[in-house]
Amino acid sequence: MLPRIARLSFAGLVCLVLSGCLGGEPALTSAPPAPRPGLASDPRLLIATTRLPVGDPIQKPWFSSERSPDLIFAEARLTPPGRSLIGRGGWSIASVENVTRTGAAAAFAQAALGRDLLLYVHGYRESFETAATSTIQLSEGIRFSGMTGLFTWPSAGSTLSYVADREAAMWSRDSLEDLLAAIAKTPSGGRVHIVAHSMGTLLTLEALRMLRTDAGPAAMEKIGAIVMAAPDIDIDLFARGIERLGPDAKKITVISSTNDRALAVSSRLAGGIVRAGAAERERLEALGVRVADASEFGGGIINHDLFLSNKEVEQVVKRAIERERM
Repeated sequence: MLPRIARLSFAGLVCLVLSGCLGGEPALTSAPPAPRPGLASDPRLLIATTRLPVGDPIQKPWFSSERSPDLIFAEARLTPPGRSLIGRGGWSIASVENVTRTGAAAAFAQAALGRDLLLYVHGYRESFETAATSTIQLSEGIRFSGMTGLFTWPSAGSTLSYVADREAAMWSRDSLEDLLAAIAKTPSGGRVHIVAHSMGTLLTLEALRMLRTDAGPAAMEKIGAIVMAAPDIDIDLFARGIERLGPDAKKITVISSTNDRALAVSSRLAGGIVRAGAAERERLEALGVRVADASEFGGGIINHDLFLSNKEVEQVVKRAIERERM
């Protein structure tokens, strides 16, 4: 029988080797944790925009509310959140590089080559920087593992610019179609998952309808999940667009809320016609789309961005993407 000191030394040695007990170093066979994919390992935001750049060379606030005659591609280099004595900051844009005007759609598709892409299309009253912030928040919130991209159109960023914003969004639909067509032609296994918000859903639905008409069903094979959060679209126009998408409509998930105050105002501006994002669940499901009714989660004043502000609604986006990856 081993003496007591020898037994304790032996036991301590076994504990150290097997598990690094009492806060010691882990066993030599332990592999270091793999870096989390997505923005954490590749802090870049791919940008496709119909906004004019600010300055030459480009400078903050990077892109204006003025219309660019051509689609522009760029890459935003991001600074991850840091800690300080006053707390933890958020992500920020360190620089915008590789601004490309000629062949912008192809350049964007090449930058995302071989990887799944999360493409965010923002809504009304957004500047470039607020749209970029929402894109990053969405990507990080769902822990997206591929590339993250933003399609940003020249919203005036003003509460009183609703009609002007709607026209600017529709003016940008050809550019969004060109971008999606370029991605569809890229010979890689990656898919593009689209999350569109508010007025951006009208732009997205129009671009997808045009893509299917112009390039055929084969082009839609590269499109994964299509999430329409609080769609600010006339319900009858929405139904017509869904009909034109045919079987691809099953890729769509609508996040709706009957107590969305912003959509209530939009409905009044449109002569009382219900917006798709505020329609009853049964009416939407009859169109052949998935519906996530977020009405019960709307505890705020506006309830228009629940996919960003509510963790449970945020997971609807994550699950929609996971379904289309299978």
